[in-house]
Amino acid sequence: MSLLYWARKLYSLDTLDTRFTHSANPPRAVSESQSQSQSQPQLNQIGRSATTGQDGRPTDSVSQSRWKTPEFFFYYLAFIIVVPLMFKTVIDVSQGQYSKCQLHFSSFDFSVLSALSVESHPTYSSYSHLLSPGWIPGRKVAYRPALIFQDNSDAQFSSFRDNIPSLLGLVVGHPLLHRVYDFFVSRDPKVAKPSASLLAKLRLEQRTQFDYYFALLFILALHGLSALKVLLILFLNYRIAKGLPRKYIPVVTWIFNIGILFANELYDGYPLSDIAKVIKPAEGSLGQVSSLVSCAQWLDGLGGLMPRWQILFKVTILRLISFNMDFYWSLEQLSSSPIEKKQLDPASLSERDRMRIPAEQTSFNPVYYVAYVLYSPLYLSGPILTFNDYISQQRHAPSSITRTRTILYAIRFCLTVLCMELVLHYIYALAISSAAPNWSLYTPGQLSMLGYFHLHIIWLKLLIPWRFFRLWALLDGLDPPENMVRCMSNNYSALAFWRGWHRSFNRWVVRYLYVPLGGGGTRSTERTLLSRARGMFNFLAVFTFVALWHDINLRLLMWGWLVSLFVLPEVVASLIFPARRWHSHPNTYRVLCGIGAVGNILMMMMANLVGFAVGLDGLKGLMEGIVGSYSGLAFLVLACAGLFIGVQVMFEIRESELRAGIKMKC
Repeated sequence: MSLLYWARKLYSLDTLDTRFTHSANPPRAVSESQSQSQSQPQLNQIGRSATTGQDGRPTDSVSQSRWKTPEFFFYYLAFIIVVPLMFKTVIDVSQGQYSKCQLHFSSFDFSVLSALSVESHPTYSSYSHLLSPGWIPGRKVAYRPALIFQDNSDAQFSSFRDNIPSLLGLVVGHPLLHRVYDFFVSRDPKVAKPSASLLAKLRLEQRTQFDYYFALLFILALHGLSALKVLLILFLNYRIAKGLPRKYIPVVTWIFNIGILFANELYDGYPLSDIAKVIKPAEGSLGQVSSLVSCAQWLDGLGGLMPRWQILFKVTILRLISFNMDFYWSLEQLSSSPIEKKQLDPASLSERDRMRIPAEQTSFNPVYYVAYVLYSPLYLSGPILTFNDYISQQRHAPSSITRTRTILYAIRFCLTVLCMELVLHYIYALAISSAAPNWSLYTPGQLSMLGYFHLHIIWLKLLIPWRFFRLWALLDGLDPPENMVRCMSNNYSALAFWRGWHRSFNRWVVRYLYVPLGGGGTRSTERTLLSRARGMFNFLAVFTFVALWHDINLRLLMWGWLVSLFVLPEVVASLIFPARRWHSHPNTYRVLCGIGAVGNILMMMMANLVGFAVGLDGLKGLMEGIVGSYSGLAFLVLACAGLFIGVQVMFEIRESELRAGIKMKC
C-alpha cells in the first residue's frame, strides 16, 4: 500500500476514535487488510441515514466541494504566506542573538572565552533563567555549542515529560503482566458448551480481579501511606450508595464529593502531622515537638512517588460520582432488562447503550468498584469512563480495538510528542508569560502570536498525557473515549469547542449534571426564549462546577463565567439568523456565519488566556498593546480577515466529513 494511504489512515478520525465514525452504531472491527475504499460505502450509508429523512429528501444541506474553487485557491495562497509568518514572529521574540564573539582554539577543545551579546528582544533577560537545557542540535539561544535551550517551565507538563521513561515501563509492563495473569489464572467454565453470557461473566471476573489487585499496589507505590486516605474516601462514598435510601443517594453523593474537593484543597491532603498537632500540641515552654507529632511527620515522609495525592484526585471524584449515580439509576430498572427488551447483542453494544444500559446489580460490589475507580491506566488523568461502560467492556472485548489501529494511534502519539518538543525548543511563550514582562515592548503582532501559541502549547500539554494514558488503556484491552477531538485552531463555535475539548469530561458533565438539571429546557416554539434562558442558567451552573473542579481559585471561576457569557452571542445569533431561513442564500449565510465565528474565536481565546495562561491582568496588558495604537488596530483588522479565511476552511472540513458520512457535533 502507498505511503499516502497510510498517512491518510494515520490521521483519519477512525484511527483517532471509532466513536467519531460509528457514533450511532456499534464500532465494527476493521480487518488489517481492509482498505479505505472498502469501508467508504459503509460510511456513506451512515451519512445518508443521518442527513436524509424517511422520504429521502435531505434534512441537512451538504454543499458541493469547494476545495478546487478559485475562492479556496486564494485561501491556500493566504495560508502559504501567513502561517510561516506567524511562526517566524513568535520564534524571533524567543531567542537572543550574539553578534560578536572571541574564540580560543587549543589542542583539546573549542570554547568561547567571551561574547558581547546583542539580544534580539529587550525582554529576553527577564525569562532566560526559566529555560532548560534541550536536546535538538542546532538550537542555540547563545553561541554556546554545548548548551541547547528549551522552554520546560510549565510545572504540570515538565513533571509528566521528565517521568516519560518510567511511564513507558508501565505502559509496556502492565499489559504484559495482565496477559501473563490471564494465561495462568484463566477461569474454567466447567461445562462442555458454555453460553456466551457465562463466558462474559468469567471474563469480567478475571479482568476486574487483576485490575483490583494491581490498582491497590499501584496507589500504594504512588501515594505510600496516603493510599489509606484514598481508600477511606472510597469506602465512605461506597457506603453512601449502598447504605442510604435510594432517594437520598444523588444529593448526598454530590454534597460529599464536592465537599471532598474543597477539603482536599483547604487541608492540603490532610497531613498526619497537622492532625497530631491538634491532638497533642507542642510540649514545654519552648514549644518542643511532641513524640506523636514527630512520628506523624515521619509517616508523612512515606508518601510514595507522588506524595501530593490530592492534586490529581479530582479525576477520581468523577468516577466516584459515576459509580453512585449509575447504581442509583440501575435501581429504576430492576424488573426488566433493557438488553432483552430491545433485543440487543450485549457483545456489540454502541457506546451510547454501554453508558445507558445499567450493569447487573451483582456488578455493584466492592471489588468491581475499586477496580473501576482506581483503574491504573486512567487513574491519574483519565479519560473518564463511566462505570456502566467499564463493566460492559470488561464483559465483552470492544471490537473497536485492532492491532493496526492501536499501532497507528501509538505512532500518532509519538509524532505529537515530537511536535511538542520542537515547539518548546523554538517558541518560549510559556516562559515569557511566566516572567510577566513589560507587554508594551512587544508589537501588536508579537503580542497576539505569543497569546495564540501559548494556547496551542496548553492544548498540546493536555493532549499528550491524555493520549498517553488512553494508549495504555488500549493496550490493556479497554477503549476509553478520545479527549481531544480537533486541533485547537480548528474550532469556531464555543458550544462545539467545549464538546471537543476534554471530551470525556464534557460527556460526563452532560450525563451527570447538565441533563439532571434540565439541560437546555423545552424545545417548544412557544417557549423558545424561556427555554434558552433556562439552558443558559444550566450552562452557567455547569461551568461554575467545571471551573471549581479544575482549581479552586478566582481566576478559573472568572474563566467559567466568561465562557458562559461568551456563549450567549452564539445562542442569540442562532435565534436571529436560523439556518432554515437561508436555504436559498447559502453563500450569504456562510459569510454571516464566518463573521460571527471570528468573534467567537476572539472571545474563546480571551477566556482561555484568562483561565489557563496570563490571567486577567496579563490579558489587559495584551489588549492594551494590541488596541492601544493605530498600528495595533490595523493588525487586528488583518487578523480578523485571516481568521475569516480560516473559518471558511473549517466550514469546508466539516462539509467534507458530512459528504463522507461523518456527522460530528464539534
